[in-house]
Amino acid sequence: MIRDFMILKNLTKNTLISGNLKEASSFSDRTFGLLKKNNPQSLLFRTRFGIHTFGLIDPIDVLALDSHWKVVKICTHLKPNRLFFYNPLFSIVIELPENSIKSSNTTTDDLLSTT
Repeated sequence: MIRDFMILKNLTKNTLISGNLKEASSFSDRTFGLLKKNNPQSLLFRTRFGIHTFGLIDPIDVLALDSHWKVVKICTHLKPNRLFFYNPLFSIVIELPENSIKSSNTTTDDLLSTT
Protein backbone atom coordinates (compact mmCIF):
# COMPACT_ATOMS: atom_id res chain seq x y z
CA MET A 1 0.00 0.00 0.00
CA ILE A 2 1.38 3.41 -0.97
CA ARG A 3 0.67 6.26 1.41
CA ASP A 4 0.04 9.74 0.10
CA PHE A 5 3.12 11.25 1.74
CA MET A 6 6.40 9.56 2.59
CA ILE A 7 9.64 10.48 4.29
CA LEU A 8 12.76 10.21 2.12
CA LYS A 9 15.95 9.33 4.00
CA ASN A 10 19.56 8.98 2.98
CA LEU A 11 20.61 5.72 4.65
CA THR A 12 24.29 6.17 3.80
CA LYS A 13 24.58 9.59 5.45
CA ASN A 14 21.71 9.11 7.95
CA THR A 15 20.07 12.38 6.86
CA LEU A 16 16.54 13.48 6.01
CA ILE A 17 16.09 14.54 2.39
CA SER A 18 12.33 15.21 2.38
CA GLY A 19 9.54 14.94 4.89
CA ASN A 20 6.74 15.21 2.35
CA LEU A 21 7.47 13.00 -0.67
CA LYS A 22 4.57 11.88 -2.86
CA GLU A 23 4.61 9.32 -5.66
CA ALA A 24 3.34 10.88 -8.87
CA SER A 25 1.04 8.02 -9.82
CA SER A 26 -1.87 9.77 -11.53
CA PHE A 27 -1.78 11.20 -15.06
CA SER A 28 -2.24 14.75 -13.75
CA ASP A 29 0.50 14.32 -11.11
CA ARG A 30 2.93 13.07 -13.77
CA THR A 31 1.93 15.79 -16.24
CA PHE A 32 1.74 18.81 -13.95
CA GLY A 33 4.04 17.64 -11.14
CA LEU A 34 5.08 20.48 -8.88
CA LEU A 35 2.73 22.89 -10.67
CA LYS A 36 -0.27 21.21 -9.02
CA LYS A 37 -1.20 23.21 -5.94
CA ASN A 38 -2.19 20.16 -3.86
CA ASN A 39 1.10 18.33 -4.53
CA PRO A 40 3.90 18.54 -1.96
CA GLN A 41 7.30 20.01 -2.76
CA SER A 42 8.86 16.59 -3.44
CA LEU A 43 7.66 14.11 -6.08
CA LEU A 44 8.76 10.59 -7.01
CA PHE A 45 8.39 9.41 -10.62
CA ARG A 46 8.58 5.81 -11.87
CA THR A 47 8.82 6.31 -15.62
CA ARG A 48 11.35 6.11 -18.44
CA PHE A 49 10.66 9.34 -20.31
CA GLY A 50 11.86 12.47 -18.53
CA ILE A 51 10.81 15.41 -16.45
CA HIS A 52 10.49 19.07 -17.29
CA THR A 53 10.47 22.34 -15.38
CA PHE A 54 8.23 24.25 -17.79
CA GLY A 55 6.01 26.64 -15.85
CA LEU A 56 8.04 26.49 -12.65
CA ILE A 57 9.33 29.73 -11.16
CA ASP A 58 12.20 28.39 -9.08
CA PRO A 59 14.93 25.83 -9.83
CA ILE A 60 14.64 22.33 -8.38
CA ASP A 61 17.02 19.52 -7.42
CA VAL A 62 16.70 16.11 -9.08
CA LEU A 63 17.86 12.67 -7.91
CA ALA A 64 17.93 9.66 -10.24
CA LEU A 65 17.95 6.24 -8.54
CA ASP A 66 18.47 2.70 -9.75
CA SER A 67 16.16 -0.19 -8.86
CA HIS A 68 17.99 -0.66 -5.52
CA TRP A 69 17.38 2.99 -4.53
CA LYS A 70 21.04 3.88 -5.07
CA VAL A 71 21.68 7.43 -6.33
CA VAL A 72 23.08 7.19 -9.87
CA LYS A 73 22.74 10.82 -10.99
CA ILE A 74 22.32 14.19 -9.32
CA CYS A 75 21.15 17.42 -10.90
CA THR A 76 21.16 20.47 -8.64
CA HIS A 77 19.54 23.78 -9.50
CA LEU A 78 17.66 22.55 -12.59
CA LYS A 79 16.35 25.86 -13.88
CA PRO A 80 12.78 26.53 -15.05
CA ASN A 81 11.92 25.67 -18.67
CA ARG A 82 14.46 22.84 -18.89
CA LEU A 83 14.33 19.09 -19.58
CA PHE A 84 15.90 16.23 -17.63
CA PHE A 85 16.11 13.09 -19.78
CA TYR A 86 16.05 9.59 -18.38
CA ASN A 87 18.68 6.94 -18.83
CA PRO A 88 18.02 3.17 -18.77
CA LEU A 89 19.93 3.02 -15.47
CA PHE A 90 17.23 5.12 -13.79
CA SER A 91 14.24 3.43 -12.16
CA ILE A 92 13.12 6.37 -10.05
CA VAL A 93 13.50 10.12 -10.43
CA ILE A 94 12.76 12.45 -7.53
CA GLU A 95 12.05 16.18 -7.82
CA LEU A 96 13.04 18.15 -4.71
CA PRO A 97 13.11 21.77 -3.60
CA GLU A 98 16.33 23.55 -4.51
CA ASN A 99 19.21 22.92 -2.06
CA SER A 100 17.67 19.69 -0.69
CA ILE A 101 20.57 17.65 -2.03
CA LYS A 102 23.19 19.98 -0.56
CA SER A 103 21.49 20.23 2.84
CA SER A 104 21.20 16.42 3.12
CA ASN A 105 24.78 15.93 1.88
CA THR A 106 23.51 13.40 -0.69
CA THR A 107 26.02 12.17 -3.29
CA THR A 108 26.09 9.51 -5.99
CA ASP A 109 26.19 5.91 -4.72
CA ASP A 110 24.25 6.82 -1.54
CA LEU A 111 21.40 4.47 -0.63
CA LEU A 112 17.98 6.01 0.01
CA SER A 113 14.73 4.72 1.48
CA THR A 114 11.19 5.85 2.20
CA THR A 115 9.03 5.33 5.26
